[in-house]
Amino acid sequence: MLEIARASKQTYVSLDRMTEHDLLEVVALEQMCNLSPWGWDAYHTELQSTANSLMLVARVANSTSETERPIVGFIVARELADEIHINNVAVKPEFRGRGIGRMLMKTALAWGRERHARQAVLEVRAGNDRAHQLYRGCGFEVIGRRRRYYKSPVEDALLMAVSLEHTP
Repeated sequence: MLEIARASKQTYVSLDRMTEHDLLEVVALEQMCNLSPWGWDAYHTELQSTANSLMLVARVANSTSETERPIVGFIVARELADEIHINNVAVKPEFRGRGIGRMLMKTALAWGRERHARQAVLEVRAGNDRAHQLYRGCGFEVIGRRRRYYKSPVEDALLMAVSLEHTP
């Protein structure tokens, strides 16, 4: 377990390294949140290259057994040259607004700083206002637009970045 923190007044969340045993829940959450699909094989492949990847799951920590600690969020990030690319972030709809996404993002940004990355970048659907709010709250700014980047439905992506060189 990496960390237990209070995501809100009622919810304590632990951040754990993602394992192969988590992948069915991660893929189900990916589908629930309508992310561009990676699927089990892509996550499994990414798990094999953990030297340059950060793959975390968020679980409700104030539960009594491991089987009662479902995954309520996850993040996948990869180090590429001198930057961190945030590939996927998701939080179960019923757990949104409790600080879980912010906790996942802040952990990934701290990981990037530890690796001496210059910046973190990500793409987000142009119409996903809730995600924009989360990312802006973590210091990201829009630096570009990728036309028709997403499929199903077709939508532009906003390219966002945050400097990791001078952030707390």
